[in-house]
Amino acid sequence: MNAEHSSILVVDDVEANRDLLLRRLQRQGHTVVVAENGRQALELLQTQPFDLILCDIMMPEMNGYQVLEHLKADPAQRHIPVIMISALDDIESVVRCIELGAEDYLFKPFNPTLLKARINACLEKKNLRDQEQAYLKQLQAEQEKSERLLLSILPKPVAEQLKQTQSTIAESFADASVLFADIVDFTGISAHRSPIEMVSLLNHIFSAFDNLAEQHGLEKIKTIGDAYMVVGGIPTPCAGHMEAIAEMALDMQTAITKFNRETGESFSIRIGISNGPVVAGVIGTKKFIYDLWGDTVNTASRMESQGIPGAIQVTETTYQCLQGKYQFEERGTVSIKGKGEMKTYLLKKQIVEP
Repeated sequence: MNAEHSSILVVDDVEANRDLLLRRLQRQGHTVVVAENGRQALELLQTQPFDLILCDIMMPEMNGYQVLEHLKADPAQRHIPVIMISALDDIESVVRCIELGAEDYLFKPFNPTLLKARINACLEKKNLRDQEQAYLKQLQAEQEKSERLLLSILPKPVAEQLKQTQSTIAESFADASVLFADIVDFTGISAHRSPIEMVSLLNHIFSAFDNLAEQHGLEKIKTIGDAYMVVGGIPTPCAGHMEAIAEMALDMQTAITKFNRETGESFSIRIGISNGPVVAGVIGTKKFIYDLWGDTVNTASRMESQGIPGAIQVTETTYQCLQGKYQFEERGTVSIKGKGEMKTYLLKKQIVEP
């Protein structure tokens, strides 16, 4: 805002006073709008912005005191500086106006040089305030951007904890559900496509999985190449996380089917699920990540890597927890790397009550 090219509202019930101020301010390069009384002034303030108000006190319908009260009670207008110009030259009137929020007070008849100096001082202060508010808005926008970025990396409770402490963040959870999924023969598929095309396809698929994780109240942990990891029951323990993981696994299969139908692709995914205790925490000091450790995590990874394309393989423990709610097919005993022989099951669908 240029102090010499500002928008000023003149409020006075005497036409001669309005005309005098109008001509004088226009010669100084200001845009001037006049109002015959306080009520008209408030109506004008609802339709256009002003940088400064010059206001008389003694007016019909609504006097200058009432105009000040209305302005300062409105959060959207209280920042507009007001200079009172009045024939009332008693100290009580001056004090009352200042207490109501007026920026300055001039007696009639006013000195033109003094008026110009007071106007320029008010406009300069408003200009500095406007710059400060713009900076604060920009700062707030940057903080919100940083917050969104942080929450895209870490769960909200963990992000809040990280902001409050510099110590290592690590917690043990007695019961969590872990899901791993990957695209079958991704290496072979990618050999015949450009890097940009493959990244675009993965982004399409994993974005759909991200939406499913949010929909089911689960926490995406990470993607590693074409592998996707999500967990239920942490960082905030909750009931029903195993059912939520099962629902997400089934929905992931539906999402891949839809993706293939829309794109003409023939992608297939393997999914593995395990449940049990895990340790979760943040590692790193710069490119940090929230991650999981423990036998449950390793077993879920093995359920996926040694599963069947297009199927959802779960451990016997997971089967025991979900049987009666979902339909399973017994796969039998499978040799699992690092675990030996394990009895596993294939999750088929939810059992719908009749």
